[in-house]
Amino acid sequence: MKKLLFVMMGVLALVIGVYPLMYAFVEHKYTFLGSKSPELLQSIIWKTLFFAHIIFGGLALFVGWRQFGDSFRTKYTGIHRIIGKLYILSVLISSVSGIYIGFYANGGIISGMGFICLGIIWLVTTLLGLIYIRKESVAKHKQFMIYSYACTLAAVTLRLWFPLLKNLTHDPVNSYLAVAWLCWVPNVLVAYFINKNTAKT
Repeated sequence: MKKLLFVMMGVLALVIGVYPLMYAFVEHKYTFLGSKSPELLQSIIWKTLFFAHIIFGGLALFVGWRQFGDSFRTKYTGIHRIIGKLYILSVLISSVSGIYIGFYANGGIISGMGFICLGIIWLVTTLLGLIYIRKESVAKHKQFMIYSYACTLAAVTLRLWFPLLKNLTHDPVNSYLAVAWLCWVPNVLVAYFINKNTAKT
C-alpha cells in the first residue's frame, strides 16, 4: 500500500508538474487567467509573479516527489542533493510569488488568506528544512521537507478538490473558497501524522 501511494503521488506530481506548459499552447482566456480582470492582467508585476509561481511551483512538484524514496536517497546521495537544491530554489521563488498573488485571489479575503497562509507555511517549512540539513540534523530536515512537500502537493489536491466540490454543490464560487483551505490543510495534517509515526520507529 505504501509503495502504491508513492507511485500515485509520483504520477500526479509529474502530470500536474507540467501543467504550466498549457499556458504556452492555450489562449489565456481559456485558462485560469480568463477569470481575472483586464486591469489586473495589465499589471506586469502580477503577471510576472503569476508565471513565476506556476512555473517554479510546477518544477518543485515535478522534481520533489523523487526525494522521498529511501533507497534512492541512500544510493544516489549526490543526485539527491542536486535535486534538493533545485527544489528549494523553486519553492522559494514560487512561495514568495504565491504570497503576493494571494492578495488578488478570486473570492476575496477568505480564499486570499488561505493561499497566503499556504505560501507562508510552504516558505517557512522549506527554509527550516534547509537550516536543519546545514546543521546536519537529518531527522529534522526530513520532517520539515515532508511538511514542505505536503504544501507543494496543494497544486495536486486543489485540482482534485475543486471539480469534486463544484460538481457536488453546483456552486463554483463557494467551492473555490473552501478549496483555498482544503487544498493544503489536510495535506499538512497528513504530514504531521507521517512525522509522528516516523518518530516512533
